[in-house]
Amino acid sequence: MEKHYRFSDEVYEQKFRDCKFPPLYFSHEAHLRLAYIHLKKYGLNQSIENMSKQIYDFAIKYGATMKFNATVTFASLNIMYQYMQKSKSENFQDLMKEFPLLLQDFKGVIKQHYSGDIFRSSEAKTTILQPDLEPFEYAAEKIDR
Repeated sequence: MEKHYRFSDEVYEQKFRDCKFPPLYFSHEAHLRLAYIHLKKYGLNQSIENMSKQIYDFAIKYGATMKFNATVTFASLNIMYQYMQKSKSENFQDLMKEFPLLLQDFKGVIKQHYSGDIFRSSEAKTTILQPDLEPFEYAAEKIDR
């Protein structure tokens, strides 16, 4: 079991917001769980704003600002939101069981929306790029870093 499960949703959210979450615990799954927590609590647009700031602050604290990517954060939240809307799950773990693709090939899911490599694009790191292939099912505001 991943280490982020040592914390309840509330404690996890608080520790991450305060930049007290251990960086080694922040795996892909932990990232998706944080998105899930925010989306449940704040909705899509507020989650994009919250998580963009919090992930950037986290990256600054741990000297990893080159890893922050505004577009990936935006896309991840939009994708998680879409899957949550389709889901019959009551919690994060059940959502991951229902849609294992989110853990197994998240980059592939993102590539359904973007033709370019947003993971390496310097523009995508600082500015949210809208999908150029398939728009996200639910509109979210554009929030730039």
